[in-house]
Amino acid sequence: MPEPPSVPMSATLAADEAMARRRRAGEQVLSMTSGEIGLPVHPALAERLAAAAHENAYGPVSGSEALREAAAGYWGRRGLDTDPGLVVAGPGSKPLLFALLLAVGGDVVVPVPSWVSYAAQARLAGARPVTVPILPGEGGVPDPERLREAVVVARAAGQDPRSVVVTVPDNPTGTIASPGTVRRLAGVARELGLVIVSDEIYCDLVHDVSTPAESPALHAPERTVVTTGLTKNLALGGWRTGVARLPDGDLGRALHGRLVSIASQIWSSPTAPVQAAAAYAFGEPPELTAHIAASRRLHAAVVRAAADRFTAAGAVLAPVRATSYLYPDFEPVRGRLARTHGIHGGDDLTRFLSERHGVGVLPASAFGESGNVLRIRAATSRLYGDTDERRRAALAAPDPLELPWIRAAVDRIGTVLTGLTAPAPSPAASPS
Repeated sequence: MPEPPSVPMSATLAADEAMARRRRAGEQVLSMTSGEIGLPVHPALAERLAAAAHENAYGPVSGSEALREAAAGYWGRRGLDTDPGLVVAGPGSKPLLFALLLAVGGDVVVPVPSWVSYAAQARLAGARPVTVPILPGEGGVPDPERLREAVVVARAAGQDPRSVVVTVPDNPTGTIASPGTVRRLAGVARELGLVIVSDEIYCDLVHDVSTPAESPALHAPERTVVTTGLTKNLALGGWRTGVARLPDGDLGRALHGRLVSIASQIWSSPTAPVQAAAAYAFGEPPELTAHIAASRRLHAAVVRAAADRFTAAGAVLAPVRATSYLYPDFEPVRGRLARTHGIHGGDDLTRFLSERHGVGVLPASAFGESGNVLRIRAATSRLYGDTDERRRAALAAPDPLELPWIRAAVDRIGTVLTGLTAPAPSPAASPS
């Protein structure tokens, strides 16, 4: 009997657990490992969830009609007309993404770097990930020309790539692929017969709302699946709710049928009380749009302040345009890190920051890159306070960096990084 596919535990979740253990042991740690959004649940959502607590029956596999219609309206307001009958809800966008890979079948193209679970999910589905680098400063989308080359080579070698997964905006880099790159991606996918699976869970967290991220579904509507959820924009990770938008047409309807069949065997139906709250959220009432706008401003202010600390220490990084993620590259100070601390790559750097300073980050190797590159990912979304009172104050603050606990966290980052990359002291001259 063949062995089941071997995959490691999610790097973000494993690092979070390690940081939590150290905190419980009384250590002073600064967790920047995962994208958990450290903000309170909006009271209106809590009320909807509580009011629906009596809903204990199985519902439709694809999700309630109210939720699917609300999600269709959400996408429609973003230029993607959507048939509610082609919307599928699930217990988080993460299981939906996995079920989609099963529904599409074949091997999967993933950008490098990319979120920790794409390649792992491909392997769990019995597929082989085909990795393609991104363009500089345009995370989440593989370089379209190299995508074409990689798929042609993979097919010639007997592989069967049928889909490409993209993230718009991107985790881990906090950047956004340009409209031109997204258009070229769409053209190459059409040329090669690839299904585009576009993870757009961060689309509401673009800092400058006048330049939103562009969905591949605008350019290849007949072959693009879009997924999203409420984990990031409304800080509802623990509620586990997500939705997928299938394309209109023969391909989309076939995928919809397979996806619903897979869902029926895995999760039966989404959680009923959460669906009631999610339907309300996807309707985008004014109080929730205001809440998301406040969180967007908070993310932008804190992540930019943290980015300044990284660049002051000699790292380089593309401007963060969305989310609360940074992906700094310490290559300019490689020699100094090696001489002073014995650090030769991102894995070494992550261990050093964690063990020496209690600062939790992730190495580039967690996102598909080599352990030798000196890139790491840091998330600022858990620096907003350790109580709901402080987190609400952070949301309301005109300048969150004036709050002492946020200022202390950012200053600690700066102090650690300054010490990390400061030149080694010259050896004292020996007495004559």
